Amino acid sequence: MSSTARHLDALAAQGRPALVAYLPVGFPSVPGSVDAVRTAIDAGADVVELGVPYTDPVMDGPVIQRAVDLALRRGARVRDSLAVVEQVAGLGAPVLVMTYWNVVLRYGVDAYARDLAAAGGAGLVTADLIPDEADEWIAASDAHGLDRVFLVAPSCTPERLELVARSSRGFVYAASTMGVTGVRSSVGTHAETLVTRTRDAGAQHVCVGLGVSTGEQAAEVGAYADGVIVGSALVRTLLDAPTTNDGLDALAQVTSQLAAGVSRARSAS
Repeated sequence: MSSTARHLDALAAQGRPALVAYLPVGFPSVPGSVDAVRTAIDAGADVVELGVPYTDPVMDGPVIQRAVDLALRRGARVRDSLAVVEQVAGLGAPVLVMTYWNVVLRYGVDAYARDLAAAGGAGLVTADLIPDEADEWIAASDAHGLDRVFLVAPSCTPERLELVARSSRGFVYAASTMGVTGVRSSVGTHAETLVTRTRDAGAQHVCVGLGVSTGEQAAEVGAYADGVIVGSALVRTLLDAPTTNDGLDALAQVTSQLAAGVSRARSAS
């Protein structure tokens, strides 16, 4: 079993889902992103998704787009993702890298898998790679013992859900809505149905992302999901802060609120 799946099972045994925190590598700087991850873990994040800055982040909304654009302008590069993983991998939270596939192709699929495993990373969340085209990644992740997290959406057919469930390791990422990442006033009515359908298709762990921004929403989603993925609400704390220290303080506060929501999710249900 994967390290991420074991962690999710351990949290489930405690009666709660996981809080999965997305933060981009290189924002507000490469060292600053290390500080941000440490802050989020200390404040209650159970799993970390580290985003590799990319010039065409088609899944991401304006908040994350702005942050990764700044990271690229400030010199963040693919190798920095491995350096950040190495610095935060031993803090008690599995660290997955979220990336667009061209980045890994350019680096070399097996080479990136090898270096990610050596850095202590748990695996990859591949935003734009489908299992049908993932033979090279499946082989590399098997060779280096890495998780592979593929995505499902409300529009997926039963056949597609079965393929993703069979191909994923760690968890399946359920996109709660048809759209890009971003803070929303509600998560949407399709998320719970999608989780149920994905489990029925064979997935052992399903985490929900896109739209969660408050403790109340985290409690709502955590009542039926194995994990609650939050990105834009966390990244926005760093973007809006007048200073780096203010940003870290705000990040800790929002993460704590989300963690509290996740902790009461099962009792609320």
